[in-house]
Amino acid sequence: MLGKLNSLLSKAEISLSDVQKDQLIAYVHLLDKWNKAYNLTSVRDPSQMLIRHIMDSIVVNPHLQGKRFIDVGTGPGLPGVPLAIVRPDAHFTLLDSLGKRIRFLRQVQHELKLTNIEPINSRVEAFTPPEPFDGVISRAFASVGDMLTWCKHLPQQGQGRFYALKGQVPEAELVALPEGVTVEFVIALTVPELEGERHLVILKAQ
Repeated sequence: MLGKLNSLLSKAEISLSDVQKDQLIAYVHLLDKWNKAYNLTSVRDPSQMLIRHIMDSIVVNPHLQGKRFIDVGTGPGLPGVPLAIVRPDAHFTLLDSLGKRIRFLRQVQHELKLTNIEPINSRVEAFTPPEPFDGVISRAFASVGDMLTWCKHLPQQGQGRFYALKGQVPEAELVALPEGVTVEFVIALTVPELEGERHLVILKAQ
């Protein structure tokens, strides 16, 4: 699996330490193991997990600004866990309403010795952060409009960003943005060996 990961990282021109690579592979092994009982992801093949979960997450890293992030509707920790591994100087709150996913993430935190993640079992609208975040990240969580509605209390006022990971550009959703929210960037992402489009929509609220 290390050879496959090295090949994908090389194609994406991403450089990681041996420790980071080991952590990413260990995460895939845990995801594969727990998936059998917990049904955490529809992706069953670990080599596909490297492409569709690991690479699909870490290509976002260069576009994130700040040190404190929340991954809303994180599921089994995507993109939060891979991002936390490749961005060890940042902190990631991993929020999900399903207890089994949070139990899995606590195991990941323990086994991978990740000190920069905090799994939290809560619905997003019921979660009050101790301090606002630099970035609110979501992948396959909701429409852009719903994300902004449910998460508006999470980013730092005037400074924080919303990062929505999407397939195709959600043109209709971006036309219907609430007042005070602007599209800062729409970035086409390239994920090696992944079919279909990937985009990162970066939004800023006043």
